[in-house]
Amino acid sequence: MQRPASVVKELMENAVDAGADQVTVVIQDAGRTLIQVIDNGCGMSPDQAVLCFERHATSKLQTAEDLQNILTFGFRGEALASIASVSHLTLITKTEQQDFAVEYVIEGGEEKSMEEIGVPNGTTFIIRNIFFNTPARRRFLKSDRTEFLRIKDIFTRVALAHPDIGFELISDSKSVVRVSPSKVENGIDLRRTATLLGADFSSGGISVICEDPAIQIEGMILEPPKETDAVSEQIYLFLNGRPIADKLVTHALKEAFFEVLGKTLPIRCVLYFSVDPSEVDVNVHPRKDEVRFHNSSLIHDLIVDNIVLALRKYGIGP
Repeated sequence: MQRPASVVKELMENAVDAGADQVTVVIQDAGRTLIQVIDNGCGMSPDQAVLCFERHATSKLQTAEDLQNILTFGFRGEALASIASVSHLTLITKTEQQDFAVEYVIEGGEEKSMEEIGVPNGTTFIIRNIFFNTPARRRFLKSDRTEFLRIKDIFTRVALAHPDIGFELISDSKSVVRVSPSKVENGIDLRRTATLLGADFSSGGISVICEDPAIQIEGMILEPPKETDAVSEQIYLFLNGRPIADKLVTHALKEAFFEVLGKTLPIRCVLYFSVDPSEVDVNVHPRKDEVRFHNSSLIHDLIVDNIVLALRKYGIGP
Protein backbone atom coordinates (compact mmCIF):
# COMPACT_ATOMS: atom_id res chain seq x y z
CA MET A 1 0.00 0.00 0.00
CA GLN A 2 1.50 3.31 -1.07
CA ARG A 3 -0.96 5.74 0.49
CA PRO A 4 -4.49 6.02 1.98
CA ALA A 5 -6.06 6.25 -1.48
CA SER A 6 -4.66 2.81 -2.32
CA VAL A 7 -6.42 1.39 0.75
CA VAL A 8 -9.70 3.05 -0.21
CA LYS A 9 -9.48 1.64 -3.74
CA GLU A 10 -8.89 -1.93 -2.55
CA LEU A 11 -11.67 -1.87 0.04
CA MET A 12 -14.23 -0.22 -2.27
CA GLU A 13 -13.53 -2.77 -5.01
CA ASN A 14 -13.88 -5.62 -2.51
CA ALA A 15 -17.26 -4.19 -1.49
CA VAL A 16 -18.36 -4.15 -5.13
CA ASP A 17 -17.19 -7.75 -5.57
CA ALA A 18 -19.23 -8.68 -2.50
CA GLY A 19 -22.42 -7.64 -4.30
CA ALA A 20 -23.15 -4.59 -2.14
CA ASP A 21 -25.70 -2.03 -3.30
CA GLN A 22 -24.61 0.56 -0.73
CA VAL A 23 -20.99 1.44 0.12
CA THR A 24 -19.94 4.10 2.63
CA VAL A 25 -16.39 5.42 2.95
CA VAL A 26 -15.45 7.29 6.14
CA ILE A 27 -12.07 8.98 6.56
CA GLN A 28 -10.39 11.23 9.12
CA ASP A 29 -7.33 13.38 8.55
CA ALA A 30 -7.26 12.40 4.86
CA GLY A 31 -7.07 8.75 5.83
CA ARG A 32 -4.04 9.04 8.10
CA THR A 33 -5.91 8.21 11.32
CA LEU A 34 -9.01 6.44 9.99
CA ILE A 35 -10.29 4.72 6.86
CA GLN A 36 -13.58 2.90 7.26
CA VAL A 37 -15.45 1.17 4.43
CA ILE A 38 -18.91 -0.22 5.15
CA ASP A 39 -20.90 -2.38 2.73
CA ASN A 40 -24.07 -4.47 2.80
CA GLY A 41 -22.67 -7.22 0.60
CA CYS A 42 -22.50 -10.98 1.11
CA GLY A 43 -20.01 -10.87 3.99
CA MET A 44 -17.48 -13.54 4.96
CA SER A 45 -17.53 -16.61 7.18
CA PRO A 46 -15.08 -16.76 10.13
CA ASP A 47 -12.74 -19.00 8.13
CA GLN A 48 -12.81 -16.63 5.15
CA ALA A 49 -12.17 -13.66 7.46
CA VAL A 50 -8.91 -15.24 8.57
CA LEU A 51 -7.85 -16.46 5.13
CA CYS A 52 -8.40 -13.12 3.40
CA PHE A 53 -5.25 -11.80 5.13
CA GLU A 54 -3.04 -14.63 3.91
CA ARG A 55 -0.56 -13.54 1.25
CA HIS A 56 -1.09 -14.77 -2.30
CA ALA A 57 -4.43 -16.33 -1.39
CA THR A 58 -7.75 -15.31 -2.95
CA SER A 59 -11.25 -16.74 -3.14
CA LYS A 60 -11.95 -14.78 -6.33
CA LEU A 61 -10.10 -17.22 -8.59
CA GLN A 62 -11.17 -20.85 -8.44
CA THR A 63 -9.29 -22.37 -11.40
CA ALA A 64 -6.26 -21.54 -13.54
CA GLU A 65 -8.62 -20.80 -16.43
CA ASP A 66 -10.12 -17.92 -14.42
CA LEU A 67 -6.91 -15.96 -15.04
CA GLN A 68 -7.95 -15.66 -18.70
CA ASN A 69 -11.45 -14.48 -17.84
CA ILE A 70 -11.14 -12.13 -14.86
CA LEU A 71 -14.41 -10.46 -13.85
CA THR A 72 -13.61 -9.43 -10.27
CA PHE A 73 -11.41 -6.59 -8.99
CA GLY A 74 -9.07 -7.69 -6.21
CA PHE A 75 -7.62 -11.05 -7.22
CA ARG A 76 -3.89 -10.90 -6.46
CA GLY A 77 -4.22 -11.87 -2.80
CA GLU A 78 -1.71 -9.29 -1.58
CA ALA A 79 -3.49 -6.06 -0.65
CA LEU A 80 -5.31 -7.00 2.57
CA ALA A 81 -2.19 -8.63 4.00
CA SER A 82 -0.22 -5.50 3.14
CA ILE A 83 -2.80 -3.20 4.74
CA ALA A 84 -2.94 -5.31 7.90
CA SER A 85 0.84 -5.24 8.26
CA VAL A 86 1.05 -1.43 8.50
CA SER A 87 -2.07 -0.47 10.47
CA HIS A 88 -4.43 -1.24 13.32
CA LEU A 89 -7.13 -3.15 11.44
CA THR A 90 -10.55 -4.35 12.51
CA LEU A 91 -12.71 -6.52 10.24
CA ILE A 92 -16.38 -6.96 11.11
CA THR A 93 -18.24 -9.28 8.76
CA LYS A 94 -21.41 -11.38 8.66
CA THR A 95 -23.04 -13.58 6.05
CA GLU A 96 -26.78 -14.14 5.79
CA GLN A 97 -26.29 -17.71 7.03
CA GLN A 98 -24.48 -16.70 10.24
CA ASP A 99 -26.28 -15.93 13.49
CA PHE A 100 -23.51 -13.57 14.58
CA ALA A 101 -20.84 -11.47 12.94
CA VAL A 102 -17.15 -12.01 13.55
CA GLU A 103 -14.91 -9.16 14.71
CA TYR A 104 -11.29 -9.84 13.81
CA VAL A 105 -8.57 -7.47 15.09
CA ILE A 106 -5.03 -7.33 13.66
CA GLU A 107 -2.30 -4.88 14.67
CA GLY A 108 0.83 -4.61 12.56
CA GLY A 109 0.11 -7.96 10.96
CA GLU A 110 -0.35 -9.81 14.28
CA GLU A 111 -3.73 -11.26 15.26
CA LYS A 112 -4.99 -9.72 18.50
CA SER A 113 -8.52 -11.03 18.93
CA MET A 114 -11.53 -12.67 17.29
CA GLU A 115 -15.00 -12.67 18.79
CA GLU A 116 -18.67 -12.82 17.85
CA ILE A 117 -20.79 -9.67 17.87
CA GLY A 118 -24.27 -8.70 16.68
CA VAL A 119 -24.37 -6.53 13.54
CA PRO A 120 -26.28 -6.62 10.21
CA ASN A 121 -25.13 -8.59 7.17
CA GLY A 122 -22.17 -7.20 5.26
CA THR A 123 -18.59 -6.18 5.91
CA THR A 124 -16.88 -3.26 7.63
CA PHE A 125 -13.15 -2.62 7.43
CA ILE A 126 -11.74 -0.16 9.99
CA ILE A 127 -8.16 0.92 9.30
CA ARG A 128 -6.56 3.12 11.97
CA ASN A 129 -3.15 4.77 12.12
CA ILE A 130 -1.86 3.69 8.74
CA PHE A 131 1.94 3.28 8.65
CA PHE A 132 2.10 3.56 12.47
CA ASN A 133 4.97 1.06 12.47
CA THR A 134 6.71 2.41 9.36
CA PRO A 135 7.24 6.12 10.10
CA ALA A 136 9.48 6.55 7.05
CA ARG A 137 6.50 5.78 4.81
CA ARG A 138 4.31 8.28 6.68
CA ARG A 139 6.84 11.00 5.88
CA PHE A 140 6.36 10.36 2.16
CA LEU A 141 2.66 11.22 2.37
CA LYS A 142 1.70 14.60 0.95
CA SER A 143 -0.44 17.29 2.57
CA ASP A 144 -3.89 16.39 3.88
CA ARG A 145 -5.47 18.24 0.96
CA THR A 146 -3.45 16.30 -1.63
CA GLU A 147 -4.14 12.94 0.02
CA PHE A 148 -7.84 13.78 0.34
CA LEU A 149 -8.10 14.71 -3.34
CA ARG A 150 -6.51 11.38 -4.28
CA ILE A 151 -9.07 9.56 -2.15
CA LYS A 152 -11.91 11.58 -3.67
CA ASP A 153 -10.68 10.79 -7.19
CA ILE A 154 -10.62 7.05 -6.42
CA PHE A 155 -14.07 7.29 -4.84
CA THR A 156 -15.43 9.15 -7.88
CA ARG A 157 -14.04 6.65 -10.39
CA VAL A 158 -15.38 3.62 -8.53
CA ALA A 159 -18.79 5.30 -8.13
CA LEU A 160 -18.92 6.19 -11.84
CA ALA A 161 -17.96 2.63 -12.76
CA HIS A 162 -20.92 1.21 -10.84
CA PRO A 163 -24.03 3.36 -11.35
CA ASP A 164 -26.21 0.58 -9.89
CA ILE A 165 -24.64 1.05 -6.43
CA GLY A 166 -25.13 3.87 -3.93
CA PHE A 167 -21.98 5.49 -2.53
CA GLU A 168 -21.21 8.04 0.18
CA LEU A 169 -17.92 9.68 1.16
CA ILE A 170 -17.68 11.14 4.66
CA SER A 171 -14.59 13.14 5.64
CA ASP A 172 -14.01 14.41 9.18
CA SER A 173 -17.68 13.79 10.06
CA LYS A 174 -19.00 15.71 7.01
CA SER A 175 -20.73 14.10 4.04
CA VAL A 176 -18.72 15.18 0.99
CA VAL A 177 -20.45 13.24 -1.81
CA ARG A 178 -23.52 11.02 -1.77
CA VAL A 179 -25.15 9.33 -4.76
CA SER A 180 -28.00 6.85 -4.94
CA PRO A 181 -28.17 3.92 -7.35
CA SER A 182 -29.08 5.13 -10.83
CA LYS A 183 -32.59 4.48 -12.14
CA VAL A 184 -31.66 5.37 -15.72
CA GLU A 185 -31.90 2.20 -17.84
CA ASN A 186 -30.22 3.46 -21.02
CA GLY A 187 -27.39 5.96 -21.30
CA ILE A 188 -25.67 7.95 -18.60
CA ASP A 189 -27.45 9.24 -15.50
CA LEU A 190 -26.62 12.92 -15.96
CA ARG A 191 -27.74 14.02 -12.50
CA ARG A 192 -25.61 11.36 -10.81
CA THR A 193 -22.64 12.10 -13.07
CA ALA A 194 -22.91 15.83 -12.39
CA THR A 195 -22.96 15.17 -8.63
CA LEU A 196 -19.71 13.24 -8.95
CA LEU A 197 -17.92 15.37 -11.58
CA GLY A 198 -19.46 18.83 -11.45
CA ALA A 199 -22.08 20.92 -13.24
CA ASP A 200 -20.29 20.79 -16.60
CA PHE A 201 -21.45 17.18 -16.90
CA SER A 202 -25.12 17.97 -16.20
CA SER A 203 -25.99 18.25 -19.91
CA GLY A 204 -25.90 15.49 -22.49
CA GLY A 205 -22.71 16.57 -24.22
CA ILE A 206 -21.71 14.65 -27.34
CA SER A 207 -23.04 11.09 -27.33
CA VAL A 208 -20.67 8.27 -28.28
CA ILE A 209 -22.11 4.85 -29.17
CA CYS A 210 -20.37 1.89 -30.80
CA GLU A 211 -21.79 -1.63 -31.18
CA ASP A 212 -18.89 -3.38 -32.90
CA PRO A 213 -18.40 -7.09 -32.06
CA ALA A 214 -14.85 -6.30 -30.89
CA ILE A 215 -15.81 -3.46 -28.52
CA GLN A 216 -18.95 -1.68 -27.37
CA ILE A 217 -18.68 1.98 -26.38
CA GLU A 218 -21.22 4.16 -24.60
CA GLY A 219 -20.69 7.54 -23.06
CA MET A 220 -20.33 11.22 -23.67
CA ILE A 221 -17.75 13.83 -24.51
CA LEU A 222 -18.07 17.47 -23.55
CA GLU A 223 -17.72 19.99 -26.35
CA PRO A 224 -14.06 20.99 -26.85
CA PRO A 225 -13.29 24.21 -24.96
CA LYS A 226 -12.06 27.39 -26.56
CA GLU A 227 -8.31 27.86 -26.55
CA THR A 228 -8.72 30.79 -24.17
CA ASP A 229 -10.75 28.79 -21.63
CA ALA A 230 -8.97 27.66 -18.48
CA VAL A 231 -10.22 24.08 -18.48
CA SER A 232 -8.60 21.02 -16.92
CA GLU A 233 -8.61 17.67 -18.66
CA GLN A 234 -11.10 15.19 -17.20
CA ILE A 235 -10.88 11.74 -18.76
CA TYR A 236 -12.90 8.99 -17.07
CA LEU A 237 -12.58 5.59 -18.74
CA PHE A 238 -14.17 2.30 -17.69
CA LEU A 239 -13.65 -1.16 -19.12
CA ASN A 240 -16.09 -3.91 -18.16
CA GLY A 241 -16.97 -1.96 -15.02
CA ARG A 242 -13.31 -1.34 -14.13
CA PRO A 243 -11.84 2.20 -13.93
CA ILE A 244 -8.79 2.34 -16.17
CA ALA A 245 -6.11 4.88 -17.10
CA ASP A 246 -4.91 3.05 -20.19
CA LYS A 247 -2.30 4.57 -22.49
CA LEU A 248 -3.69 2.98 -25.65
CA VAL A 249 -7.21 4.28 -25.05
CA THR A 250 -5.98 7.73 -24.05
CA HIS A 251 -3.77 7.90 -27.16
CA ALA A 252 -6.75 6.96 -29.33
CA LEU A 253 -8.83 9.76 -27.77
CA LYS A 254 -6.14 12.36 -28.35
CA GLU A 255 -5.55 11.17 -31.91
CA ALA A 256 -9.27 11.43 -32.69
CA PHE A 257 -9.50 14.97 -31.30
CA PHE A 258 -6.41 16.05 -33.21
CA GLU A 259 -7.77 14.54 -36.43
CA VAL A 260 -10.95 16.61 -36.12
CA LEU A 261 -9.62 19.82 -34.57
CA GLY A 262 -6.08 19.91 -35.95
CA LYS A 263 -4.80 20.91 -32.50
CA THR A 264 -4.57 19.61 -28.95
CA LEU A 265 -7.17 20.76 -26.43
CA PRO A 266 -8.19 19.40 -23.00
CA ILE A 267 -10.51 16.41 -23.30
CA ARG A 268 -13.43 15.93 -20.92
CA CYS A 269 -15.32 12.67 -21.23
CA VAL A 270 -16.96 9.72 -19.50
CA LEU A 271 -16.70 6.58 -21.63
CA TYR A 272 -17.70 3.01 -20.88
CA PHE A 273 -16.08 0.21 -22.90
CA SER A 274 -17.18 -3.42 -22.99
CA VAL A 275 -15.16 -6.26 -24.48
CA ASP A 276 -15.10 -10.02 -24.09
CA PRO A 277 -13.07 -10.59 -20.87
CA SER A 278 -11.04 -13.25 -22.65
CA GLU A 279 -9.86 -10.61 -25.14
CA VAL A 280 -8.17 -8.39 -22.58
CA ASP A 281 -5.56 -8.93 -19.87
CA VAL A 282 -6.26 -6.87 -16.73
CA ASN A 283 -3.38 -8.39 -14.79
CA VAL A 284 -0.50 -6.44 -16.33
CA HIS A 285 -0.10 -3.85 -13.56
CA PRO A 286 -0.38 -4.09 -9.75
CA ARG A 287 -2.86 -1.19 -9.66
CA LYS A 288 -4.92 -2.92 -12.38
CA ASP A 289 -5.65 0.39 -14.13
CA GLU A 290 -3.66 -0.48 -17.24
CA VAL A 291 -4.81 -3.33 -19.47
CA ARG A 292 -3.58 -5.16 -22.54
CA PHE A 293 -5.97 -5.77 -25.42
CA HIS A 294 -5.13 -8.89 -27.40
CA ASN A 295 -6.10 -7.07 -30.61
CA SER A 296 -4.81 -3.64 -29.63
CA SER A 297 -4.56 -2.12 -33.11
CA LEU A 298 -8.20 -2.93 -33.92
CA ILE A 299 -9.42 -1.55 -30.59
CA HIS A 300 -7.34 1.61 -31.05
CA ASP A 301 -8.71 2.24 -34.55
CA LEU A 302 -12.32 1.59 -33.53
CA ILE A 303 -12.05 4.11 -30.70
CA VAL A 304 -10.50 6.72 -33.02
CA ASP A 305 -13.14 6.18 -35.71
CA ASN A 306 -16.09 6.39 -33.34
CA ILE A 307 -14.84 9.48 -31.51
CA VAL A 308 -14.18 11.22 -34.86
CA LEU A 309 -17.68 10.23 -36.05
CA ALA A 310 -19.31 11.55 -32.86
CA LEU A 311 -17.48 14.88 -33.04
CA ARG A 312 -18.31 15.41 -36.71
CA LYS A 313 -21.96 14.41 -36.31
CA TYR A 314 -22.15 17.08 -33.60
CA GLY A 315 -20.89 19.64 -36.10
CA ILE A 316 -17.33 19.95 -34.87
CA GLY A 317 -14.59 20.06 -37.48
CA PRO A 318 -14.97 19.62 -41.23
